[in-house]
Amino acid sequence: MKYAICNETFQDWPFEKAFQYAREVGYTGIEIAPFTMANDARKIGKDQRATVKQQIKDAGLECVGLHWLLAKTEGYYLTTPDEAVRKSTGEYLAELARLCQDLDGSIMVLGSPFQRNLLPGVSHDQAMSFAAEAIRSAMPVLEDCGVTLALEPLGPGEGDFLNTAALGIELAEMVDSPNCRLHLDVKAMSSEAIPIDQVIRESKDWVAHFHANDANLLGPGMGEIEFDPIFAALKEINYQDWVSVEVFDYKPGIEHICESSMSYMREVEARV
Repeated sequence: MKYAICNETFQDWPFEKAFQYAREVGYTGIEIAPFTMANDARKIGKDQRATVKQQIKDAGLECVGLHWLLAKTEGYYLTTPDEAVRKSTGEYLAELARLCQDLDGSIMVLGSPFQRNLLPGVSHDQAMSFAAEAIRSAMPVLEDCGVTLALEPLGPGEGDFLNTAALGIELAEMVDSPNCRLHLDVKAMSSEAIPIDQVIRESKDWVAHFHANDANLLGPGMGEIEFDPIFAALKEINYQDWVSVEVFDYKPGIEHICESSMSYMREVEARV
């Protein structure tokens, strides 16, 4: 397994401190939320991009890529019937691909529920078509940048669009690009009607990225979800890419989250 952690976990820590600490704990990758650099990726200049890239390298980490792609932005929406908004959303995804490339990343996780939930009068089928159109328009740039867009299904607690891995695969098929694949998240998969390990096995041909967490919003091993069958399934499908820790509840403290998550994942990996 290659273990990474999402950088917003470190909240107000300076990047240099966060990256160095992550490496000390044992992570070898860092996943960047663009809003930790600026709310608008277009305002992240060449110097800032180069500085963050060097900070990651100096810490001995690799940049996994980006997630929370549309968080804290304005004017973008994947599933809107407004053609102009879809067009600008696709253009922004393309700009994020350039940012990802500039940081030496190769994955962009597309979750961002507040920019994709169903709008009044829009059916799920229509939303799928709208989202596919917006994403498809960005794919030439992603392909040129060597960046893969990993579509993230989310549970009904987060929204009402793309709630299962099967729907994520369906949307990727609609986009029809080798650089559009599937992201799996443990918390999200825990809401599906079938076991998490079965979701992983049934998605084996599409999985490009993976988030480790728990339904309680904490890190792996910090809740009730057992990771032994999850890691066994990842091993069975020969998944060799990143497993990134992503949490949403920071109350236990940054150090505890980072260290406990890493310790637990290593224990599970050793068992399976």
